Amino acid sequence: MLIGEEAFDKLKNSKVAIFGLGGVGSFAAEAIARAGIGEIDLFDGDIVDNTNINRQLVALDDTVGKPKVEVMKERISKINKSAKVCSNRVFFDRDTCDSYDFSNYSYVIDAIDTVSSKLLMIKKAFDAGVPIISSMGTANKLNPCDLEVCDVYETENCPLARVMRRELRKMKIDNLKVVFSKEKPKFTPNLCDENGKRINSSISFVPPVAGFILASEVVKDIINKKEV
Repeated sequence: MLIGEEAFDKLKNSKVAIFGLGGVGSFAAEAIARAGIGEIDLFDGDIVDNTNINRQLVALDDTVGKPKVEVMKERISKINKSAKVCSNRVFFDRDTCDSYDFSNYSYVIDAIDTVSSKLLMIKKAFDAGVPIISSMGTANKLNPCDLEVCDVYETENCPLARVMRRELRKMKIDNLKVVFSKEKPKFTPNLCDENGKRINSSISFVPPVAGFILASEVVKDIINKKEV
């Protein structure tokens, strides 16, 4: 009723890959499933941990210890039985990246935290001519209203985006659609691990909003794509 039959058919005939099923990616996966995307490939090497319960859709008392991709696949099957969902319990890195053909995808959603893996994913998507949207950092943020969609080179107040800009310049990639928060990060003084590294923290309502924005951009771009 909202987008029309032709647009809905585009979604139904599209295939989207989602890398990372944490606080951002799990909500993005749910949103595109509910929007009617016909094929969804899920990628995440982690199992659900009890520390995920404050912000991740897949994290419940009875899912702790289970692979995130399997929990998400089962959830999507209860939303849309006709959707084709492939679960890949894998960490996307140099050892695994060549196992997947990005040209099969209508869109790629990057919702992982590891910079090296993000860069590999972006390069593969660009080489395949497939649109990709990346989530920047949502940790240490409290205001979901400060989330925006822009090019990575227009971001501010995001430590992850700063690193990504530097590395993408080295790769001569001059544009990347991202979701980021313009809010200045909030850090807890003296909150460090045993190695002295600062510990990031997250709240229940910022990463999910980023995930929904990722999904909305994917759905809108697929709907508005002109047929060749």
